[in-house]
Amino acid sequence: MDIRTIGKAVLTVACGAALFLAALPGVPSAAEPAGHGMDLGEKIFSGKVGPWSVEARLVDMKAQMEKSGVSAKTAARYAGKRHLMLFVTDPATGKPASDVAGKVAVTGPDKASSSKVTLVSMGAHIGVDVDMPTPGKYAFKAVIDSGAKKGRAAFSYVLK
Repeated sequence: MDIRTIGKAVLTVACGAALFLAALPGVPSAAEPAGHGMDLGEKIFSGKVGPWSVEARLVDMKAQMEKSGVSAKTAARYAGKRHLMLFVTDPATGKPASDVAGKVAVTGPDKASSSKVTLVSMGAHIGVDVDMPTPGKYAFKAVIDSGAKKGRAAFSYVLK
């Protein structure tokens, strides 16, 4: 790994942590992530994935930074970045599934801007920052696992 890769990884974790911490005062249940009036981005998927119920949400990081009051220069660094959150719940209890992990492959509208990234546990969700620099249709293929349990989901989002 070179220093630039490490720096990007640190920035990704820091941004995800900042978004997570910003949501702490009213952390909603995973069964209802948009509850309590929190702005947790746009719902882009909801359904059964393996043994779990999953809701995927996408947060525009630049807009989130602007709302938080950071400088325009700082907010501009997040242009084209989104935070993908997957709320994974046990459908029997409605509680967040424990010890879940995952990966997601993201393919951009030009097909050349695809990436595979690891979803990181962030309290009530697993998530990752993704680059979505150009308008068009983005395809997501997620794999979620916890021990012997595994599930796959495919969904898409059109960035305007």
